This record gives sequence, structure tokens and C-alpha cells, in this order.
Amino acid sequence: MTAQRGKDLLLKIGDGDDPENFTTIGGLRARTLSLNAASVDVTHSESDGGWRELLAGAGVRQASVSGAGVFLSDEAGEAVRALFFAGEARNWRILIPGLGQIEGPFVIANLDYSGAHDGEAQMSLALDSAGALSFTGVA
Repeated sequence: MTAQRGKDLLLKIGDGDDPENFTTIGGLRARTLSLNAASVDVTHSESDGGWRELLAGAGVRQASVSGAGVFLSDEAGEAVRALFFAGEARNWRILIPGLGQIEGPFVIANLDYSGAHDGEAQMSLALDSAGALSFTGVA
């Protein structure tokens, strides 16, 4: 994979309709996507050479997304705020340039607002996966 522009990593929120429509929530200036998998250790006294053994396909997988920037519209800001206070899971789509997209349910784990007296209002948020995610590669 060649180098890609960081600004092309997009975070989109679903509207819950069928079919679902996704809208970019903001101009994120910094963003991170983390995928994690907890392993299950099944090492025992007769493990070959005393090497650790892991149970394939077991454990818990989890994704988290964080970003900071500015909302693109009042509607996007209101949708994110309402989801946070409702504690609802909503489908989100994360577009990864040159790789593909990850889509599925996330909850807003953190929502911050900030701003300087001589600048724009900013936001930062963190999402935690709340169910199965799908990955679609670039065609």
C-alpha cells in the first residue's frame, strides 16, 4: 500500500433508515482507528517445548475510533450529541484510504467540545464497537 493522505480517512454516521444513508460528521483533523483481539491462552503442562498455545478463533475482538476536528453542519453536531445522551449504538462507516471501509455499530464513549477565543469551536469524540463489524476492501 502506498502512502495515503490522512485527511481522506473519513468518519460517517448512519441514519438508521433502510437502506441506510451515511453522512460525514465533520472535518476531522486527527483520527485513529484501533482494532484489537484478546487471545485465549490454552497452554498446559504438556505444551510442546513449553511454548505458549493460543486458541485460534477465540477471544473478544474490539474496535475503537477517535477523532478531533470541527462539525461540518449543525445537523451533524446535533446527531452526535443526541446519540451520546441517548447512549444508543448506531452504525458508523470508517473509510480508510487505499484499503477499504469498516462498518458496524458503535457507541459514543467520549464527546468533548473545545475552542479558543480567536478560533473555531472544536470537538473530539471516541467510539467503541458495539457488535459485529464488516470490512470491505477497495475494488
